[in-house]
Amino acid sequence: MARSALRLLLLGDSLAFGTGAARPSDALGPRLTRALTDDGFDVELHVLAVPGAVSAGLADQVRRALPLSADLAVVVVGANDLARFVPAEQAASALSAAVTALRAAGTDVVVVPAPDMSMVPFVPPALRMLVRGACAVLQQRQSHVATRGGATVAPVAAEVARAFAADPASFSADRFHPSSAGYARIAEVLAPYVLGAARARRDTAA
Repeated sequence: MARSALRLLLLGDSLAFGTGAARPSDALGPRLTRALTDDGFDVELHVLAVPGAVSAGLADQVRRALPLSADLAVVVVGANDLARFVPAEQAASALSAAVTALRAAGTDVVVVPAPDMSMVPFVPPALRMLVRGACAVLQQRQSHVATRGGATVAPVAAEVARAFAADPASFSADRFHPSSAGYARIAEVLAPYVLGAARARRDTAA
């Protein structure tokens, strides 16, 4: 049986880019590529994510993405919006515009909402409940606009937060970005959503 071709994009911030991974192959994009390859896809990966990007930065990434005529885009964004106190409605509106543009171009989209920043080591314990609440608000807004725009939502933040809290080695030396082990855990919980979207597209094409 012929393998299915899939042009995959990674958009968003440093988590999508792979900051903190010891080797490029340990980053999120290559890990998802391997999962898709194991499932029978020939994957062409393009990482357009920009470290430090907030949701408003997706507009430029989408402009770079559109000429690629991608099959599937994974959008990982929100951490920097939280860190810079970008209002949730403003961040969600930028995400909505990005999803709409990608879907209009025929690209399927998987949105990974903002992480739970309360598990970052340097967040004081007294503030973790407050931080978790702010993250939840943004996650809910992101999930709403993504679903409304026709994207698949991958609600992995809680599971990832538990894994990172249980294993400090999940963080890189800066104690903020994931390590290679952290990216392995993120890819493990995210892969089923990405595989599901890729298989659905393949089945529809067939």
